[in-house]
Amino acid sequence: MRSLINKALSYFGQDIAIDLGTANSLVYVRGRGIVIQEPSVVAVNQKTGQILAIGKEAKKMVGRTPGHIVATRPLVKGVISDFEVTEQMLRYFIHKATEKKFLLTPRPRVIVGIPFGVTEVEKKAVRDAALSAGAREVYLIEEPMAAAIGARLEVQEAGGNFVVDIGGGTTEVAVISLGGIVSAKSLRIAGDKLSEDIIRFAQDEYRILIGERTAEGIKIAIGSAYSMKERKTMPLRGRNLVTGLPEEIIVSDVDIRRAMERSVRQIVNEIKLTIEETPPELLADIMATGIHLAGGGSLLRELNIFIAKETKIPTVIVEDPLTAVVRGAGMVLENLDELHDVLVETEDLEPPR
Repeated sequence: MRSLINKALSYFGQDIAIDLGTANSLVYVRGRGIVIQEPSVVAVNQKTGQILAIGKEAKKMVGRTPGHIVATRPLVKGVISDFEVTEQMLRYFIHKATEKKFLLTPRPRVIVGIPFGVTEVEKKAVRDAALSAGAREVYLIEEPMAAAIGARLEVQEAGGNFVVDIGGGTTEVAVISLGGIVSAKSLRIAGDKLSEDIIRFAQDEYRILIGERTAEGIKIAIGSAYSMKERKTMPLRGRNLVTGLPEEIIVSDVDIRRAMERSVRQIVNEIKLTIEETPPELLADIMATGIHLAGGGSLLRELNIFIAKETKIPTVIVEDPLTAVVRGAGMVLENLDELHDVLVETEDLEPPR
C-alpha cells in the first residue's frame, strides 16, 4: 500500500538525487536529468547569521569578503561540519531543482551520495538535514557505488568492478560485485589537498602567499601526476611574505608535480592496498576490465597513466567523471524498485525528532 502511495506522490512530485560534494554539489531530477551543478559554498554574515549567497554566487566571494562575511564550505572531507548551513544549502538546491507543477506539489523523495565508511552519526546528519530541507523520504547511496552505476558498470553481476572516485574532500576506492562493496578504502586526500599542497609549496619554495582559487587554477592549468611530453609553464601571482608586496614568478608542470607528489603517491598506495585485499577471482576480472576513475580529481593529467604504471592494471577515466556519482544516483532513482539493494541501510538510524 505504501509503495502505491509513493508511486502516486512521485508521479505528481519530482524526486531528486544529490551528489553532496565537499567542493561541488550536483542535483538530478527524475525524468529531467542533471539540473544543478554548483560549488558547495555558502556566504554567511557573521554579525546577523544571515545567509547572503549559495553556490556560484558564494564561490565568487571566497577570499574577497569583508571580515564579518565568511564564504564557507559546510562539508569538510565529505561529511557535514555545519548542520544548519548544510540544511540551508540543501533547501536552496531542492527548491531550485523542483518546479511547482500543481498547487499542492508533494515533497520530493531524495537520494544523497555519501562517502564510504562514514559513521552512523554522519549518516543521520545527512538524512536529517535533507528531511529538514524539505525531502519526503531520504535514501543514502555510497559514492563509489553511485559512480560505478553512473559509469554503467555491471554492478549487480558476479564480476569484479574497481572504482576510484576522487572528489574534493575524499578519495573513495572500492571493489564492487553482486550489488555490494566487497572491499573499499576512504582516504581524506583528494582535490582540495592537492590545492593545499600547491599553496604550501609556493610558501616554502618561493615565500609567496597565494589563495585557494589561484592554487586550483594552477592545478587545473598545468598540474599532472606523471611527466608529460610537452612542458607547461604559467605565472604564479601572490604576495611576497618577506616584503609584503605583490610578486609574480613562472612555475612549470615539474614544480607543481613535485608539490603534489606526496598526496598523489598516497592515493596510489591506497589503490594498491585495496588491490591486495581483493579476492583472487575478482582481481582476475579487474585485470581484464581495468580500474575506472571518476570525480573531478581524476582529470589531473596523466593520473590514469601513473596508476596503470604502478598497479600493472589498465586504468581508464569514465565518461564525464564530474557527474558520474549524481548520474548513478539518478539511475537508481529512475529504477528504485530494481536497484533498491544498492542503497545504504538506514533502518537502524534513529527517526528524526
